[in-house]
Amino acid sequence: MALRVNRKATSGALWLPSRQIFSLPLISAPMPFPMTSRRWLWIFVLVLGAAFLVQLGSWGPLESSEARYAEIGREMLTGQDWLHPQLLGIYHFHKPPLTYWLTAAGLGLFGENTLGVRLLPVLAVLLQVVLVYGLGLLLFRQDRARALAAAVIYGTLPVVLISALNVTTDAYLATLELAAAYGILRYYHQGGTRWLYLFWVGLGLAFLTKGPVGFILPLMVVIGHYFRQGQAKRPFTVHHALGFGLFVVVGLSWYLYLMAENPAFVRYFLVEHTVERFANAATFNRAKPWWFYLVLAPATSLPWAVALVVRAVRTPWNSVPREWRNVLIFWVLLPLLFFSLSKSKLLLYVLPIFPGVVLLTVYYLGRCTEAMLLRWYVGIVAFFGLLLGSLCLLPILSTVLPLGLEVKPLTAAWPAAGVVALVLTLTLWNQVRIAPRLLVATTLFTVFLLLAAKPIMQQNELNFNGSRPLAGFIREQQLTGRPLLVYNELLPSLAFELGQIPVSLFDGNASLQRETQFQTNDAWRRQLLNLQDPQQEPALGALLLQRPVLLTKGELLPERRWMLRYFTHAQQLGKWTVRW
Repeated sequence: MALRVNRKATSGALWLPSRQIFSLPLISAPMPFPMTSRRWLWIFVLVLGAAFLVQLGSWGPLESSEARYAEIGREMLTGQDWLHPQLLGIYHFHKPPLTYWLTAAGLGLFGENTLGVRLLPVLAVLLQVVLVYGLGLLLFRQDRARALAAAVIYGTLPVVLISALNVTTDAYLATLELAAAYGILRYYHQGGTRWLYLFWVGLGLAFLTKGPVGFILPLMVVIGHYFRQGQAKRPFTVHHALGFGLFVVVGLSWYLYLMAENPAFVRYFLVEHTVERFANAATFNRAKPWWFYLVLAPATSLPWAVALVVRAVRTPWNSVPREWRNVLIFWVLLPLLFFSLSKSKLLLYVLPIFPGVVLLTVYYLGRCTEAMLLRWYVGIVAFFGLLLGSLCLLPILSTVLPLGLEVKPLTAAWPAAGVVALVLTLTLWNQVRIAPRLLVATTLFTVFLLLAAKPIMQQNELNFNGSRPLAGFIREQQLTGRPLLVYNELLPSLAFELGQIPVSLFDGNASLQRETQFQTNDAWRRQLLNLQDPQQEPALGALLLQRPVLLTKGELLPERRWMLRYFTHAQQLGKWTVRW
């Protein structure tokens, strides 16, 4: 399909075909290399990667998801059991093992610390940026200017930044789904069996990351490629059969091994973690209203979501080529509908829709006149400046408003520098077309946002459900040799920080109702005591006689306060009380 260009409407367009926009000099001084060069992509990736890496380990894993993956990876690395993930000494089969394997690998390569946990997800997000660029080349017919714009916008979306700094399966899943989508589209456009194999291997690894949900984006890409476009289908060859075989070996081997080991896993995987996760909101306590993603998806892709919606509404549907209608329908709307119908909802579940969002944004903005784009540019930069300006005021606001945050005055230095950089870009850099100015402003905003956010995370770790200050206090008091008790809370972040599995005292908190049906012995009972079971009182009494450390969030229930007589010291740290 040829890209349609309205010459009157796009004579000054933001993303004209590369040979049109970049054949003119962009600034008075000569550029070191043309903007169509791939080197701009690698420069962006390096800048974004550097912004991620600065102070990446300055705060510990946060509850609940990130801490859970960090601790499972640590226990896997320590115990060398790569097939049976464990959380606080109890088997944990909620997700397939690929994320745990990668977390353990990061800890083994870079040390048992937060940097080892977060570095590989950051690299996965940077790979996503490159894959979005590749998808842009395919959809924009090798137009590197537009592909670069898509990559930059994707890499700076707030939801993508969150996925890189909050370790879950979703960053890895999005990377593998993008790899599979790129592989199959590259195969359809240009042939080459290696791309077909990339599709099947990516699909298998996505299945090994999060199960059947890994099919969604690649499947939508295939449907969108053929739906009412009259594309000639490529013939079935032996490579399709071999690729499917690779998918089975890569994607299903772990499931089949566990099912052979214990037939109860058949129902566990097929019903409890597939059907019930989708249909029953109470299964994993992640119930959200049906409109959850309709609000959160646009909010976490600002300001580009506004540009996309406004331009899409103002563009006649009949003037949009079928290819881009299919991207909107199959890459964005149908997956959004699917996840909205699910009873179990978390923000990052919809991460796979955002490549489609940014590709559509670049397409629609590319139809604008230069005057329109200038207005968008001014508005977007003003939005960036407003956010950074708000961060500048945060040290003051945190003292006069009940924000629950502690922000040091020097924390405002990074956002203030960002505001200055944006003002200079907006006012002084006026000899360049809108496209480079907008992409540079977006990159500057993202870099300074990341640099500003990390000190805030570090200074408010307890407020954001981290345990590093608790672990630091326990070390300072030289209490690490004692048994560690955590009352009525699941706290894997503390286990990760101390390298020591605590004893969890269950007293009604649903998060401590662990799945123990696959345990092969009763050793797990040493890590989980049920205070509501009178038969476990002797085990609790024996622990209390060993001069343990007790952590409580809030007050003990009245019937448990008798335990306090075993402790002579207490220290309040945020919401937690440490007793010893």
